[in-house]
Amino acid sequence: MSWLQRHIRPEQVRELSLLLIIILAVIVFGSIIDGYYTSRTFNRIATSVAIVTVIGVGMTLVVLTRNIDLSVGSIVGCTAYFTGVQLAADPNLGALTAIAIAMGLGLLMGAINGVIVAWGRVPSIIVTLGTLAIYRGILIDYSGAKTVTTDSLPPWLVDLPQIPLFTIGGVEIRAIVVLALIVVVFFQLLLSFFNFGRGFYAIGSNPDAAELVGLPKERIIFTAFALSGALAGLAGFMFLARFGNITVEAGRGLELQVVAAVVVGGVNIFGGSGTVIGAMLGAVMIGTLEQSLFRLQINEFWRDAILGLLILLAVASDAVLLNRLRALWARADMRLVARPTSAVGDEREVAP
Repeated sequence: MSWLQRHIRPEQVRELSLLLIIILAVIVFGSIIDGYYTSRTFNRIATSVAIVTVIGVGMTLVVLTRNIDLSVGSIVGCTAYFTGVQLAADPNLGALTAIAIAMGLGLLMGAINGVIVAWGRVPSIIVTLGTLAIYRGILIDYSGAKTVTTDSLPPWLVDLPQIPLFTIGGVEIRAIVVLALIVVVFFQLLLSFFNFGRGFYAIGSNPDAAELVGLPKERIIFTAFALSGALAGLAGFMFLARFGNITVEAGRGLELQVVAAVVVGGVNIFGGSGTVIGAMLGAVMIGTLEQSLFRLQINEFWRDAILGLLILLAVASDAVLLNRLRALWARADMRLVARPTSAVGDEREVAP
């Protein structure tokens, strides 16, 4: 087995290539947009990416189990508006309390999706399309056509997106970005090194086999949707802090960006493979393109069309290129296992 096959798995090829594409995109946009290489550009992209990344982590958990959650945009809108109303009514609520409110409401909404999909056995795309509309309708009715305004929110929340925790090379790394990175690191470690996390991969790779070995399929799928809802709730809090003025349109269309980020980041839409770090890189790619095309004054319609094209290309490349790589790696593994050991006690490796 070559060094490449020993140290790099097929899923990591997508992440490495995506990182190179991001670097290339930054170079290209920097050459045609005046003042592109500034801390302002970085902060605009990073803040947008942070919100999509947090939602994308939850979406990754769901997609790993061969499902999808299209209700995340509505959950973000509901949690952002409800949390904003509570903070406007009681400005003395602390940050942890506000986050708990947002994540608790998101957890409840995600749990409803999870129950219907896991135990009701209704396809997730149907369930979450329905709850996307239901949750948005609840928000419209609850709001009474009123808007949460920035001047009604406590100063600490309004200032939160601007708070720098530290500086690297003159670029301020803000609290909201660090929060997203903490979420990514936590769930990447959970998926990589704990049996609980590996269960998501097992269910997505082969649900029947996973059940035969005793994995609780329904509970794992339910947990994925509940965590997706909770993280969408956290993103709702971040959305509220970033924009301040929250209407019933808050979060609309976010699901497209999140799905694009996840599949572009190498998470297999058919379940069983992908990483949280890949989803984050996908969010960086989407955020870089979105903000850069905005700076170039590209019509919003074409920006959405580009996102749709990226989804199609990502799914197609996963179905063709990555599947061929996986087959190549698998053949190499089989040859290594089948290689006979030396008659004189050669201590060569006989398994990958």
